[in-house]
Amino acid sequence: MAIQFHNHPGLVVYLTIGDPDLETSKKIALAAIDAGADVLELGVPFSDPLADGPVIQRASERAVRNGTRMQDVLALAGSLRKQRPSVGLVIFSYLNPILRIGLESFAAAAQKAGVDAVLVIDLIAEESEEYRAALKKHHLQPIFLAAPTSPDSRLARIAEVSEGFIYAISRVGITGTQQQVAGDARELVTRLRRHTKLPIALGFGISNASHVAVVAEYADAAVVGSAIVALIEQSGADKAPAAVGKFIAELRVPVVSESPVS
Repeated sequence: MAIQFHNHPGLVVYLTIGDPDLETSKKIALAAIDAGADVLELGVPFSDPLADGPVIQRASERAVRNGTRMQDVLALAGSLRKQRPSVGLVIFSYLNPILRIGLESFAAAAQKAGVDAVLVIDLIAEESEEYRAALKKHHLQPIFLAAPTSPDSRLARIAEVSEGFIYAISRVGITGTQQQVAGDARELVTRLRRHTKLPIALGFGISNASHVAVVAEYADAAVVGSAIVALIEQSGADKAPAAVGKFIAELRVPVVSESPVS
């Protein structure tokens, strides 16, 4: 099935699967969906998460110590697909865990689990032909990142090979929360609109209802990751599902939009 945003703006929620443990990850995922998440990015823990900030790095380290593997993430995806059929499911991974089991094996397993799309954080569009062929064979949508520093020619290429939605990065650097939505974000979305009719989801630093309100002015969806992973870390396994559900519900509360600044 194709990725769909049922609300405006759509909410894309990132979770590091296996932190604090697989069973709690499942409970958190269900709570997130029931609170209004349109799409879940199921983060595959990796031992060297260079593109992530300290919050997600710590979560990934904990999940790796717990022994969480790609197969566990796919199994969780399969369970979520059965229990919440309409949610969008994205495998969010570095390339190494995918290559470890092989592109073909991964794509076949992801299709069987009911995954909709895949985002590989360290794979660029220009080097993705074999990867995209494997995904296409198994009816999976490739999602790519677009950065404010990308020239228009590169944005055009990203738009050409993307499906589902395009993940626009609000600023360069690693993941993590920030006080305000970067001013470059609006310009990036405007530039992307010239090359695609796909939905555009804006991420990196979105952490409260005010941010979501700003994003709603010009993008189709907001991606919330580090703020939720930090909440899980602070809440502990017992309280995390309820805390995450409450947080996501609050992101939908109408607020007076603030002007984005650099």
